[in-house]
Amino acid sequence: MITACVLTMSDRAAEGKREDESGPAIRELLGKIAAQVKHSEVIPDDKELIKKKLVEYSSQVDLILTTGGTGLSPRDVTPEATAEVVDRQVPGIAEAMRAESLNKTPRAMLSRAIAGVRGKALIINLPGSPKAAVENLEAVLEVIPHAVEKIKGSTEECAR
Repeated sequence: MITACVLTMSDRAAEGKREDESGPAIRELLGKIAAQVKHSEVIPDDKELIKKKLVEYSSQVDLILTTGGTGLSPRDVTPEATAEVVDRQVPGIAEAMRAESLNKTPRAMLSRAIAGVRGKALIINLPGSPKAAVENLEAVLEVIPHAVEKIKGSTEECAR
């Protein structure tokens, strides 16, 4: 069983000015890989707070999915925060998400989302839009269990 954390980055949702729809959509989709969401939180777009939460949860779960803060606005700092705390990036995950999204909208090329490993946890940045977050996660959902197994030290062959 994969344990997971869903972190929503949104100033307005953190202030109670709008409902977080991306977090619940992601949590629902995680059921397809039988992941158990142990933590779910909405926090503001604050780089230091995001880093703190990623560090905190990376020692408690196998998978951290973030939603929000991956665009071009000045407050979009999720990729920078993630890059500062991961041990290794996994560029293929972000590349696959952008490639799949480009089939739906040219705006996908504006995503700055990244993915990486911190300790034994896989961290994946998703867009803030509920529709885009689900579409991006669907693009990589199939490889998450294998990635988590490898991060945890599985020595089984990767070839099918």
